[in-house]
Amino acid sequence: MLINLLFVIAVISLSILLFYYLYFFLKLNNKPISKSDFHKPISIIICAKNEADNLREFLPKVFEQDYPEFEVVVVNDQSEDGTAAILKIFEKSYPNLVIVTIAEHINHWPGKKFALTLGIKTAKYEHLLFTDADCLPNSSNWAKKMSSNFNKSDIVLGFGGYQKRKGLLNKIIRFDTFNVANQYLSYALAGFTYMGVGRNMAYKKSLFFENKGFAKHLNIPSGDDDLFIQEVANKDNVSVEIVTDAHTTSTVIESWSDWIYQKRRHISTAPLYKIRFKILLAIYPYAQFSFWTVIIILFLLKAPITITTAILGLKLLSSYVINYKPMKQLNTIDLFWIHPIYEVIYLLIQGIFVLLNVINKPKKWSR
Repeated sequence: MLINLLFVIAVISLSILLFYYLYFFLKLNNKPISKSDFHKPISIIICAKNEADNLREFLPKVFEQDYPEFEVVVVNDQSEDGTAAILKIFEKSYPNLVIVTIAEHINHWPGKKFALTLGIKTAKYEHLLFTDADCLPNSSNWAKKMSSNFNKSDIVLGFGGYQKRKGLLNKIIRFDTFNVANQYLSYALAGFTYMGVGRNMAYKKSLFFENKGFAKHLNIPSGDDDLFIQEVANKDNVSVEIVTDAHTTSTVIESWSDWIYQKRRHISTAPLYKIRFKILLAIYPYAQFSFWTVIIILFLLKAPITITTAILGLKLLSSYVINYKPMKQLNTIDLFWIHPIYEVIYLLIQGIFVLLNVINKPKKWSR
């Protein structure tokens, strides 16, 4: 009786996963390449807080973009290192650099919303492209590829990955980044846009001010790339760009504690999501957890091996087929063959993060 019940749960869980695969993730798998041209001037906005080393290394690549006309607005958010000095040096070489400085005595909201707002207000162009100080554009065509989507959309969601390094932490971070991107990009293509990433995103300046900026959640450190996007996105004004030339790559996080704190901070806005997004984002991991838990129990109970293996085989086959192209496009193909293992590890880690946030939410923007 117990084994029959477990088989029913396994089949129901697998059916839910297959629905997500076919209705959502298949859309990213089959996404056509955007070929439109866009030539209007753009403003690239970067917020920097104690980012002297990253600006020195990565900012020149932003200025090397193959784009007709653009400015780079860098907001120095009360940095205490050499950020100001680095920007002054770059100002002599790059006439299209615009520096905005937030003085140390100014009290402002936690997070980077105040800095972003100043950057947006300072930008002289309507079309805005965002990235972070620790991000490197994958090519000189990054601005061109991302901006090309403005011909048909007000919002452009891109992919921001992490450098590939040795070690389990790096693999977990990169799989997590793929998993998150696979969801928000696929859901956006299905008309359920709930977030982007500040590392690589674009939208119109007028859209920001029509929404009164971040006014509805100023007291929350995060939310500039998810709560805001939920407010302004609809089924007709969002595009997704995933070609490799349009990616950005961030410096790798090397400390487990730093990554855990960052992840806990990011998911702290989830309780404020719209109901439909909460449901949509909850069902999928619950189905994953239910499926893997039941499959493991079935093997331990020595249930009929043919049926158990067939259910597991269908899950693995569909996962490999659906994930191959996105993992290749989003630079995680090296994790492809053992991604089911990372899926299980990720579920456990994500569950721990949620429990930790229930007990004690992160109160600071950074450690």
